[in-house]
Amino acid sequence: MNAAGPNEPADGIEPGKRLIRLEGDKGLSLTERLAQRFHRFAWRTPFHALRLRGRHPLKLLGVPKDPIPGDEQIGRQILAGQIVHRGEALDITTLDLSGTTLSPALADHLQSFAWLRDLAAAASYKEGAPVAEAVMRKWLSAHARQVTEAAWRPDLWGRRILFWTAHAPLILSSGDLVYRSAVLNALARGARHLDRSADKAPQGLPRIAAWAGTIAAGLLIPNGDMRLAMAEEGIARALALSLYEDGGLANRSPLGQLELIELLAQLRAVYDMAGRDLPDVLARALATAVPALLGVALGDGSLSSWQGSGPVPGARIEAAVAASGIRARPLRQARDWGYQSLSRGQTRLVLDAAPPPVTRLATGGCASTLAFELSDGPHRLIVNCGTPAGAGLPPEFAAALRTTAAHSTLIVADSNSTAIHPDGSLGRGVAQVELDRKELESASRIEAAHDGYVRRYGFLHRRTLTLSADGRELAGEDLLLPAGRRRKPSTGFAVRFHLAPGIAISETQDGLGALLRLAHGAFWQFRCRGGTLAIEDSVWIDATGRPHPTSQLVISGEAVAGGTTINWLLRRAA
Repeated sequence: MNAAGPNEPADGIEPGKRLIRLEGDKGLSLTERLAQRFHRFAWRTPFHALRLRGRHPLKLLGVPKDPIPGDEQIGRQILAGQIVHRGEALDITTLDLSGTTLSPALADHLQSFAWLRDLAAAASYKEGAPVAEAVMRKWLSAHARQVTEAAWRPDLWGRRILFWTAHAPLILSSGDLVYRSAVLNALARGARHLDRSADKAPQGLPRIAAWAGTIAAGLLIPNGDMRLAMAEEGIARALALSLYEDGGLANRSPLGQLELIELLAQLRAVYDMAGRDLPDVLARALATAVPALLGVALGDGSLSSWQGSGPVPGARIEAAVAASGIRARPLRQARDWGYQSLSRGQTRLVLDAAPPPVTRLATGGCASTLAFELSDGPHRLIVNCGTPAGAGLPPEFAAALRTTAAHSTLIVADSNSTAIHPDGSLGRGVAQVELDRKELESASRIEAAHDGYVRRYGFLHRRTLTLSADGRELAGEDLLLPAGRRRKPSTGFAVRFHLAPGIAISETQDGLGALLRLAHGAFWQFRCRGGTLAIEDSVWIDATGRPHPTSQLVISGEAVAGGTTINWLLRRAA
């Protein structure tokens, strides 16, 4: 991690207030949407087919190493005939790659050939090649000649080139020369497709992935110098548009951040194979992205759940960081990316202190501003409900996971702090967040406020979190302060604390507290004033997308026109 500058504190914490504003529009303009549709329509024209013609390579210039280890257990399932991803399973023998019945997550996993990584972890080339070739032949039959969005999206081609080349022995070890030629011809056609479409991929990780594949093609397919130069300029533009100065991805998704690091680590391996240095712009992106990612991990090493991301296991994070070659401490204050991390003793807290991402940068954005997650050592205590990573959840349930009520924060009148439209896009709400953070010997303190309820209800939500030096006490204060012109005699509110699964709850006799017993035996006391405390059902989504029943503490009451204060305390008792 870069050393602190002369005017920066050594611990990376900048005291004082900072205003984070939501800039840009909420989505693509009509002109941009029409341009995208026209571009995709052009893929199916004879003119684009002519562009894809050309010489195909007889061989690759090299086979880069995949620096990310696969999941051996999942690989064994692939050997047994099933491709498994986030709780979904797909039978290889009956696989129909021309169909559209797969969930988006599983379809992308299948089409990108990311599953080759898991297969390689469980099998030798001799064992794995027949399985990989069987799927490859089906893909060639369905998609090699026919350009469709389902298979020819630029981001999918970018990832596909990285995986095909890194695991070429699995898909190119056949003695069938016609088959080998078809694979290499498809690879060359995909690279030509990216030459003309990478820069038109959606802004953010999809565009970065498309340019990464173009770079790999430039380094691994003969006579690729011009393609490489164009692609390096393209990925530099894409990173400049999509990465904050503190290294966070603009879609604010921790999972997206992890995928960015994995992608750039793969790209580093391609440069290494070619005997070239990683360009400075890519090296800088990795150097800042890694500490930002580590800053949103909890005490168990897994990710906290924000903006469509779930609790990705710590082993995957460790593998990505190791592959990146970056050694860094967690970024505790991502002022642009918007996540704040407090860590004292064995207690770790992550706070969302920014507006949700704009729609053009993210799908599935959540109204989670000022929510937090908390862990006691490797054990989670306060969580958000999470994200539907796999299939099988009703659409209404999946949509509910994006709401403010599904996060551990205050909600006014059962309304989202940022509106979520029926089509999934985000509407009006949080436009700015005011932040003040102090690191003292006695405690770490964050005070933050958002304006998501000012326009509709006339209240500013201000939250103060103070974590003691030993990490055994978290004091919280939620205020609804009069702001704006709209006033009502009273407005309902609720402060929600979703609990991790397996926590036993005992209410106190006065109805203002609860005793929380974690699975490993630790006790935390919860006390509150300023509202009525209740225990309600909740749900938590694990890393595979499976829901687990759990509970939540809810402080509810009526906010008067002059404002309301809710105080609460979490103290470790044993």
